[in-house]
Formats: sequence, structure tokens, C-alpha cells
Amino acid sequence: METTTQSPGRAADAISARMERLPMSRWHIKARVIVGAVTFFDGFDQLMIAYSIPDLPTAWNLSSTMIAWIIAVGGIGMLVGALGGGWLADRVGRLNTIQIALVVYAITSLGMAFTHSLALFMILRFVQGVGLGAEVPVAAAYIGEISKAHKRGRFVLLYETIFPVGLVMSAIVSSWIVPRWGYEVLFALGAIPILLVPMLRRVPESPRWLAAHGRLDKAEESMARIESEVAGYGLELPEPRPTTDDLVVLASPRVVELFRGVYLKRTLMLAGIWLSAYFVNYGIASWLPTLYKKQFGVSTATALHYSIFTTVAGLVGCLLIALLIDNLGRKICISVAMAMCTVVLALLAAIGTNTELAVLGWSAAAALLVFAVNMALYVYTAELYPTRMRAMGSAVGGAAGRLGIVVGPLVVGFTLDHTGSLSWVFAIFAVVAGLGAIIVALFATETKEMTLEEISR
Repeated sequence: METTTQSPGRAADAISARMERLPMSRWHIKARVIVGAVTFFDGFDQLMIAYSIPDLPTAWNLSSTMIAWIIAVGGIGMLVGALGGGWLADRVGRLNTIQIALVVYAITSLGMAFTHSLALFMILRFVQGVGLGAEVPVAAAYIGEISKAHKRGRFVLLYETIFPVGLVMSAIVSSWIVPRWGYEVLFALGAIPILLVPMLRRVPESPRWLAAHGRLDKAEESMARIESEVAGYGLELPEPRPTTDDLVVLASPRVVELFRGVYLKRTLMLAGIWLSAYFVNYGIASWLPTLYKKQFGVSTATALHYSIFTTVAGLVGCLLIALLIDNLGRKICISVAMAMCTVVLALLAAIGTNTELAVLGWSAAAALLVFAVNMALYVYTAELYPTRMRAMGSAVGGAAGRLGIVVGPLVVGFTLDHTGSLSWVFAIFAVVAGLGAIIVALFATETKEMTLEEISR
């Protein structure tokens, strides 16, 4: 058994080397499933507001702009949660932060089911957003840190597909529950993930995070626990090899580091693509059920059934990117998918807004592409920063995405109130998607088949 009597930097590098030598095992799958269950409910809870809006109390007398703010206030909470969650995760641990986030969004979802005050509903929606925004980037950082370089993209993205599965299930469950029992029952179901807390407490903390923060005894304990379980499955553990020629830097993370040296370009590039991708994704997804009902006069049940089709298309995109990303690379997958999304949205704006079925078909094609980009960004962002500041870097990218979640729905509401034109809405989305494609094509760095330590040099 390896010990931690060497220098702190060398001991931290040894922990990373031991993580890299682990063969894929049932332990990895178990950790991915447990943390993935939290992410599933994050996805389930995140779009419940979109499927609830057509059923919100008529006494609230909601205009398009007011609907936009109901959607956007959750995005503001997600922005705060992404930044706060990343900061917290780099200080108290990945799993502790995930549990806190889970409890916050579960309890506030339950509170939203029992209030008929618009003001209190929006306050709870903001707090729920804080929990939702904190969980996903931190969970992605954790899954990335327990992965090895070879096929890391596929491993992480197959985990991340649980998020769009949650979106699909949210659409399916909403289409059945909301027309029958109302949005209150839907939000009450959002409290179910609190039952996952005992399972999360049994998952070992990231040894890479513990070692990078100088908690070498805890890192050794966590690493030994993982190795014991992997070996218990009858798998041979090869000798660990140093991951780089450089020692792991042990230091407390500072936000300013994200904007220095090689990380400055990475941070700005990530902020640009996260903002554009989520501007498009959430702007469309959060408004589609309402657009079908208000613009084309379909029933609430029909509008929600259409939304299922769109989210299923997005799930297909996530599965495709998981299979392609390690072969084609992060940069090509993200930039090409975003460029194709631009073309689809431009065609939708030009020829696809006359009927609800045309909007359904074109928006599903756009969802397939932009969901794929969103999923790829979780694995890619977590790769671009060293362990000591990985969650914080992921949080900045996630926060830019949450800013897109805020601005996208507001732009839709403003455009509809002032022009009434769906063509203008989708034309704006096409322009934003095009900017995202250009940013990645020009400034992204390829990371496939590199260890996390090699990338961070």
C-alpha cells in the first residue's frame, strides 16, 4: 500500500496516478449512478416551471413579460448557485456541496406546491434555482475527477445523459399530471430527491480534491477505500505512473486565477459558449409549451405532449455526442454542432413558424444539436482547470450558462410583446448560436485522451 510520507505535492500527484491506473469497474458505475440520480432530479425539477406555466392561476393575470420573469427568476437563482456552489465545493468538498444543493431544491420545490401567492412563488423559485445551479457543475467536477484519461469523455457524458433523461421524464410526467391534478402535484414530486442523501453519504469523496487541498490522510483513506472495492471485483490494479513531470500544486483556490495566464482565454471562451448555448436551449425549451398554447391555440395537454418530442430529440443528441466526443474531439463536436444548430434555427425563422407542427419539427432538430453542446460543455469545462480550482472554473462556465437561462426567456417575452413574431424570436436564437460556434472554433483547446494533470499545465 502506498503511503503519504513523501512531499505534499508528490503525494498529491501519487493520488492522481493511482486514480489513473484504476480499471473501469462496478465501483465507477455505482458512483456514476448515485450522483447521476441527483442530476436526474435536477433536470426533472429544472423544467417543471415550463410545463407548469400553462396551468398557473389565471388570477395572476400573466403577460408574456411576466411569464418571462417567472422563468428568469429561477435562472438568476441558478447563476448565484453555480458561482456559490463552485466556491463552496472547492472548500468543503464535492459531495458535501451536492447534498446541500439537493436539500435546497427539494424543499423549495415542495414549498412552491403549497403557495398561491405569486410573490412567494417567485421567491421560492429563486431559492430553488440556487440549489439547481449549484448541483450540476459540482457533480460534473466530481465525476470527471474519478475518471481516467482514456475514454473520459464517453464516461462523463454517459453520466451526463441522465440530466436530459430527467428533462424527458419531467415532460412526460407533466403531460399526465398537470392536466389532471394541476401544477401543485408536480412541484410536490420535486421533493423526492431528498431521499438520496443517505446514499450520497456512502460515496467516497474525490481523492484528487482531498489531495489537492493538502488533506492527504483523508485522500489516502478515500483512495484505499476505492482501490479495495475495485480489487474486490477481481480486477488487477497495475502499478501507478506519475501523471506529469510536474508536481501537483497545493494551494487554496482564488477566483483571480481563472483570469490569469493560460486560464484567461479558457475562461472567456467557456463563458461565451455556455452563455450562447443556454440562451438558445432554455429560451426555446422554457417557452415552447406556452408558445404552442398561446400562438397556435392547442390545449395544455397537447402542448405538453409536443414538448416530450422535443426533449426526446435532445436526449438523442446527448447520446450521439457521448459516442463521438472521444473520437472526434471536444472542439470539433461543440463547434460543428453549434454551427448546424445555427442553420436549423435560421431555417426555422425563415420558413417554419406558420404551424405548430413545423415549429415542433424544426425546434426538435435544434434541440438535438444544442442539447449535445450543453452536455459536451460539462465534460470539457471540468477538464480545463486544475483540481484545486476545477469546481470554481466549472461554476464560472455554469454561471455564464445560467445568465443565458435568465436572458433567453426574457428576450422571448420582450420580442413577443413588442413584435408578436415567432420568426424574430428564432432569428435571434440563430445569431446567438452562430456566435457560440465561432467562439469555440477560434479559441477552444483540444483535450481528448489527456490526463487532467496534463491539461492543467
